[in-house]
Amino acid sequence: MKILGAGDNVVDRYVNLGIEFPGGNAVNVAAFAQRLGGQASYMGVIGNDPSGQFLLNSLRREGVGVEHCRVASGKNAFAEVEIINRDRVFVHSEANVANEVPNDSHFDVMSDFDIVHCGYAGTYGPFVEQMARKAKVSYDFGSEGKFSIDSPELRSMLPHLYLAAFSGSHLDIDGAERLARSAIDGGATNVIVTRGSAGAFFMSRAQSVWQGAEEIDAVDSLGAGDAFIASVLVGLLSGRRTKDILASASSHAAQVCMRHGAFGVGREYAMPSRRESNDTEATTLKAGNA
Repeated sequence: MKILGAGDNVVDRYVNLGIEFPGGNAVNVAAFAQRLGGQASYMGVIGNDPSGQFLLNSLRREGVGVEHCRVASGKNAFAEVEIINRDRVFVHSEANVANEVPNDSHFDVMSDFDIVHCGYAGTYGPFVEQMARKAKVSYDFGSEGKFSIDSPELRSMLPHLYLAAFSGSHLDIDGAERLARSAIDGGATNVIVTRGSAGAFFMSRAQSVWQGAEEIDAVDSLGAGDAFIASVLVGLLSGRRTKDILASASSHAAQVCMRHGAFGVGREYAMPSRRESNDTEATTLKAGNA
C-alpha cells in the first residue's frame, strides 16, 4: 500500500531540553505508516537551514520517500513544546517556508498513492475535493477550537474523506459518539475520535467500536494521535478486522508516549529569534540533494 503525507511539517523543539525532533502531522503519519509496513512518502516544503536538513535526513532514515519534497531558501517550520503533567503543550510556532498551496502537479502525484493524509495544520484543506479525485483522502481536524462540526468548510470536506480524524479529549463517550455520527452523516466513510488516556471511538457506515487505551507510565503524548491515525490507515488498507486495527492502534499510540518526540533521534538546537525575517524563495529538491 502506498501512503502519502502531504502538507505540514515542523521540528518540535522542547524548550526546556534544548532538543528538537522531526514532526508535523503529515510527516509523523508518513513515518509511522512506513514503520507499519506501508510504502510511505512525504510531500511538502522544507527549509534549507540545519533544522530542515535534520528533518529531511530523519525521513530518509525512516525509509520515507522524499522525492516529492521541495527545499526552500529559509527557515524550516518549528513548534516550541513544553511538557506539563506529561502532556505536550505547544507554546509557540512559526510556519516559515512550510505553507504551500497545492497545484495540478501536486494532485497528479497523488494519483500514484492509495491514500493521502493531511490535516488542519497544513494548507490542503480547501483542496480535499480535488485530492479525492486522485486518491482516498484522510484528514485530521484536530480538537475543538480548530474546527466546528457545523462549519460550512468542514461540511464541504466530509463527503470526500475516507477517514476523518478528530481529537476529542474534551468529550465524554457520548459526545465522542455524537461527533462521529455527525461526521458519518455528513458523508465521511470512516471516523475516529481519539480521547487520549480515555480511549478512542471508531465509526463507519456499517459499525461503531469503542477502544480503550493501554495503561502506561507516559512520558510525552506528542505524536500519539498521529500514530493512532497511521495504524488505522494501514489496517483499513490491509483489510484487517476493525477490532484488531484499533487494538494495534492503541498499542502503537501508547509506545509513542514512552519517549520524547514523535519519532527519530533528537538533536540539540540553538533557540532562534522569533522576529527574524524569512526568505521563502523555494527551489526544487532533486533526488539525492539536501
